[in-house]
Amino acid sequence: LFEICCCGCPCSIYSFTFSYALMAYLTETENKLLGNNMNPSVDIIFTYFPHLSEIQKKQFTQLAELYPFWNDQINVVSRKDMDSLYLKHVLHSLGIAAYVRELAAGTRILDVGTGGGFPGIPLAILFPEVQFHLVDSIGKKIKVVREIAESLGLTNVEADHIRAEQLDYKYDFVVSRAVTRLKDFLPWVRNKLLSKDKNGIPNGILYLKGGDLREEIRETKVTSDLIPLTDYFKEEFFDTKYVLYIPM
Repeated sequence: LFEICCCGCPCSIYSFTFSYALMAYLTETENKLLGNNMNPSVDIIFTYFPHLSEIQKKQFTQLAELYPFWNDQINVVSRKDMDSLYLKHVLHSLGIAAYVRELAAGTRILDVGTGGGFPGIPLAILFPEVQFHLVDSIGKKIKVVREIAESLGLTNVEADHIRAEQLDYKYDFVVSRAVTRLKDFLPWVRNKLLSKDKNGIPNGILYLKGGDLREEIRETKVTSDLIPLTDYFKEEFFDTKYVLYIPM
């Protein structure tokens, strides 16, 4: 089992193989612990939001089955992103929750251009006492949203095939994930907000977007706060991701 190495000492013939395997194992373990895995499981949600109920944990876990199933039928999530669903879609959506922290029961939130249900579905799981209205101009995407909400048992989600500018309702907050340039988005939702505040921050828009947003903010001429998601999440994916909050 041993051989004499160049230094004259007995060394296991398996030492190099064992050391290499150990290093690989430790690196993999470290990546999981540090959140460096580019395709993390639902555990990444449980790590950042440790006080979830058992029902919420089950609902978040179910997303790993529901989205691939429905995405095979109606493409609502980029197929190359499906392996990183929890990082690039679920946790990204919850960046809004990381910023607002709490929402009063009965708060009404409009999700514009929800697509496959982001950010609305993850937020609805996290805030079961908040009412969410998810809208999109593409009917087949709303079909998926309704099916997923029903499968999860989300009674606080309403989904409609309609454009935001056609809505007659008013809400405490409007959320969205980079559906268009900010100057084009604001006219759709400016008159959709309630005047009376009931939360820790004034009613307004919570917009998830990436990249350099300074020019977009300047051209809208509105007061806003730009919050880096790296304030809450350490994964490299969030290095250029922001929550843009516009009180109205």
